[in-house]
Amino acid sequence: MTLHTGTIRITALTAEHADEVLAIYQLGIDEGNATFETAAPRWEAFDTARLADHRHVAVDHDGRVLGWIAATKVSDRRAYAGVVEHSLYVHPAARGRGAGLALLDALIASTEAAGIWTIQSGVFPENTASLALHRRAGFRTIGTRERIGRHHGVWRDVVLIERRSPKVN
Repeated sequence: MTLHTGTIRITALTAEHADEVLAIYQLGIDEGNATFETAAPRWEAFDTARLADHRHVAVDHDGRVLGWIAATKVSDRRAYAGVVEHSLYVHPAARGRGAGLALLDALIASTEAAGIWTIQSGVFPENTASLALHRRAGFRTIGTRERIGRHHGVWRDVVLIERRSPKVN
């Protein structure tokens, strides 16, 4: 699936995007409000962990990756077959240009087409831009896991968000 939104094109995230995707991931890690991870994984680990049909990149007219989104299975249990967790990263220089919302729209479309009924994630409460973006895409806050993990020696909360598909029953 390839979608065009103005000067942004959304397409499947593949190995050809690996270097740019992992660099954007590391930039998000370095900012300190994106994840508990401290380093982006090697491509092989990234590729293996994410569902091939539910990962997308936003690219500009020159083909540069502006951001990426990818989903992982929440559980192997049959009851959770329609639930995925996602990650979304946009290059700092590309923020505010619509890439994040376009990526969320692409993920919603691909997951609904596959019968997935819930997309979930955890976001640090300090990442207000991400929380606002997800609200615009139809996500709701479920609650906050307080002091759920340490990040560079500091206890951090995580806001749980989800989007339940109105199309998948």
